[in-house]
Amino acid sequence: MLLGISGPPRKDAGYPTRMLNLLQIPLPELFALLAAIAFAAGLNVYATVAALGLLARFGHVPLPPALQLLETWPIIAASTTLFAIEFFADKIPAFDLIWSALHTFVRVPVAALLAYGATRQLTPAQQLLAAALGAAIAFAAHGGKTALRAAVTPSPEPFSNITLSLAEDALAISLTWLATRHPYAAATITLGLIAIIVLLARLVIRALRALFQGAERELAGPPA
Repeated sequence: MLLGISGPPRKDAGYPTRMLNLLQIPLPELFALLAAIAFAAGLNVYATVAALGLLARFGHVPLPPALQLLETWPIIAASTTLFAIEFFADKIPAFDLIWSALHTFVRVPVAALLAYGATRQLTPAQQLLAAALGAAIAFAAHGGKTALRAAVTPSPEPFSNITLSLAEDALAISLTWLATRHPYAAATITLGLIAIIVLLARLVIRALRALFQGAERELAGPPA
């Protein structure tokens, strides 16, 4: 078994297909992959988990033992169902505020758990570092998504918000797939997006604050 390759190389149109093995790839490549996965989870955690599960289920990426639960049909079915619910919930005005605020406490922890489980072969200190980085990257993605939504939500027409939501879903799935094929390319895209979010940090913080305030108002209902 070669470093970074699980099993014999398969061929597609005459070219070998490289299959990443999270237990054997070099540490920089592993962290590059996890950075992209964490960012995708910060955008849409259910799409990311479903994509990882399906890729592993059909033999496109071997998952480490700690994450092999993701490739079971119950988890794939549950994450796909939740993705379908989020697909519509994320496009309903007002309700999307509550949904997004609540999922701050889902996307970030799940990204941390994915990073922690994928690095079981490393030292405990490296595992904790991976989990912390995963959580930070997911939080940045979630914050950037919120800030972008805040910029287009005031628009009276619904199409901008729907288009943006579709683009986020597509980016989460595409980034997950790309990370399992070309980790460094996926990480480069992720770092570019994080750099933009950091440059707009003030807007991101303001948008997150407004998100929770708006969700609180929606939960409280109209004043008596």
